[in-house]
Order: sequence, then structure tokens, then C-alpha cells
Amino acid sequence: MSAPSVSFEFFPPKSLEASFRLWDTVQSLAPLDPRFVSVTYGAGGTTRELTRDAVATLHNSSGLNVAAHLTCVEATKEETLAIAQDFAKAGVREIVALRGDPPKGAANFEPHPGGFTDSCELISALADTGDFTIRVGAYPEKHPDAADQQANIDWLKRKLDAGASEAITQFFFEADTFFRFRDDCTKAGIEAPIIPGILPIENWSGTRRFAQACGATIPDWLSDAFDKAQRDDREELLAIAVATELCSTLIDGGVEHLHFYTLNRPDLTRDICHALGVTPKAELRHVA
Repeated sequence: MSAPSVSFEFFPPKSLEASFRLWDTVQSLAPLDPRFVSVTYGAGGTTRELTRDAVATLHNSSGLNVAAHLTCVEATKEETLAIAQDFAKAGVREIVALRGDPPKGAANFEPHPGGFTDSCELISALADTGDFTIRVGAYPEKHPDAADQQANIDWLKRKLDAGASEAITQFFFEADTFFRFRDDCTKAGIEAPIIPGILPIENWSGTRRFAQACGATIPDWLSDAFDKAQRDDREELLAIAVATELCSTLIDGGVEHLHFYTLNRPDLTRDICHALGVTPKAELRHVA
């Protein structure tokens, strides 16, 4: 098994302590030579300025290829594209374009009166600038807002046709979930790379809530295993074993790149990468 290439997702810090944790995370994972790292947008666009600041700082100080998340939520088209141009001026040329989650307290996504109505409109506008490489989200299981799984696949094809070049999936817990999705995408004529998103299980109860909210199926065997591991205080060992096995099966099935949702906690992700043969290649570049 050859080692895959990897990428990492971070979220922007909301406090000084969180800023230090983000930087520690970057320092820990940068030597693994990620193909890119991405910085998220909060639900409802709540971290818009924080994301912009974190992206610029990482780009200028780390030497990493940084991709900025950008959503349609709570902003006009002009405001959204102005943020994109700020990224471009800062030298950031990669964007993960998403519709975005509804603002806190809202049950459903409602477009801003002067904003983009959906992710396809945003992707098309970004593509028209010619300034960016665009990645999008993909859902190997039915998105909570989708009528069925075929609607997920049809929507992904629209996003790629609008100008995106790659897709990153929501996390999942069994390799067959990804393989079925990949096969269905191929049947639908999708040729762009689809990168599996991996969530190391840092906290089982939190992961379970997150999975239920986004429609990720929790297998019975996984629940049973973590219930036992919690009693025996072996959650971390189990998390590493489960994620490593998942990634190994994906690689055996032809996957060449893995995207890790780090939650700004690097240890599990680093240990899993090491187990997969992804070893340090470079030191983090410090800027005086």
C-alpha cells in the first residue's frame, strides 16, 4: 500500500487560546506535506471575518497551500465576491465553495435578498473570475435537504459543471459507503476527483450528534465498540484503529488522496497519517 496524499481542514479561532491551538495544530501537521489545507466558515457566516484573517495569516506564515471556505449565507453577491477578491489579493487562489448552513435558529436555508440562491450560482460567479481553483462538498449519504441520494449526485454534477474541479465528501464510517457513492457518480458521468473526508473520532458523543445532524449513518458495530472503549478508557486507541482501517480500505480501493477534518486537534490525525505511511517531509516555514 503506497501512502496517500493528504489535506487538512481547520476552523478559525474565536479566542486567543484558540489561536494558539490552531497554530499548534498547523505546526504539528505541516511536516506531513499536505496538498492543501482549508479553513471553514461558521454556520450562518458567523466567522466570515475570522476565516478571512485566519486564511491570510496561514498563507503568509506557514508556506502551506491554503483554501478558503466561502458560502452564500447572509451576504449579497457583491459582498461575497468582495471577500473572494480579498483572498485573491492576498495570494489565496483556492476556494471551497458551499451553500452554507442556515443561521442559528433558522430551520432552513433562505437566500439573502441580494445574494446567491445556491452553491451553483456562487461557483459559476467564482469560475467567471478566472482567479480560483474551486472545490465543493459532496454527500455519500443523503443530505438532510435532499429528496434522495440521486438528487445529491445530480446536484454534485451541476456544481462540477458550473466550474468546480474537485469534490470533498462529508465524513462517513464505512468504506463501502464511499465506494457506492463513487460508483454512482461514475454512472452519472462525473469524472472529477472525489476526495473522501475523514473525521477522526476525538469525542464519541460529539461525533454521534454531528453524524445525526448531517445524515451520516452510524453502524451498530461502531456504537458498540465505542461504548465498550469508553468503559475501558481506550477511546483514543479505538479511534486510531477505526480510522486507520477505514483509510487503508479506501486506499486499497483506489483512493489516492484523503481529507482530514482535524477539529483543530492534530494528535489523532497525525497518528493516523503516520500509520498510513504519511511521514514528515518538511519543516514548517517560519516567517520573521
